[in-house]
Amino acid sequence: MNFDCLRERMVDEDLVFRGIKNEKVLRAFKKVPRENFIPEEEKLHAYEDHPIPIGNGQTISQPYIVSYMIEKLNLDSKDVLEIGTGSGYQTALLAEIFEEVYTIEKIEKLQIKAKNVLESLGYKNIIYKTGNGINGWKGKSFSNIIVSAAARHFPDKLFEQLKIDGVMIIPIGETFFQNLYKITKKDENNIEKEELIGVRFVPLVDD
Repeated sequence: MNFDCLRERMVDEDLVFRGIKNEKVLRAFKKVPRENFIPEEEKLHAYEDHPIPIGNGQTISQPYIVSYMIEKLNLDSKDVLEIGTGSGYQTALLAEIFEEVYTIEKIEKLQIKAKNVLESLGYKNIIYKTGNGINGWKGKSFSNIIVSAAARHFPDKLFEQLKIDGVMIIPIGETFFQNLYKITKKDENNIEKEELIGVRFVPLVDD
């Protein structure tokens, strides 16, 4: 199977055709091999535009949604915090765009597997942490935060870790009804909140 051709088709038909324009994002999607991040039995579906189970009740997200979320970040900044490493696919895309990627995963088994794949692909600008992502990364602040699971409520701890003018992309809502939001931190007490599109993600564990 020619994954390179399938990857090009995915970018053209599922991303560009649907409005993704940023060249940094498109270059990343053209380069990162999605087939490396999914179970062997699902590789035939690697470049179809839908989520794929990766075990432990988690999924690798639909490529279009991942591209849409990444394109909404401040792509001219240097760093990003990813909540939910999952398969590591989005982590790789972020590592193609940002100088520093911090990624948190609650399920250690997934974190280890993702790290192994990412290191095999040569990524050296990723810092890993196992833990509850809703608490963020203590002692750090970030220009961008991207959350790959749905929070039931706005997570104050993550907002506190945004730099001024920092951007957070996060799905918020209940299991079957969620909206994607872009949160921009104007100052310590002031946010700009933009509702984007309806989405469906696994829940962000908040205990």
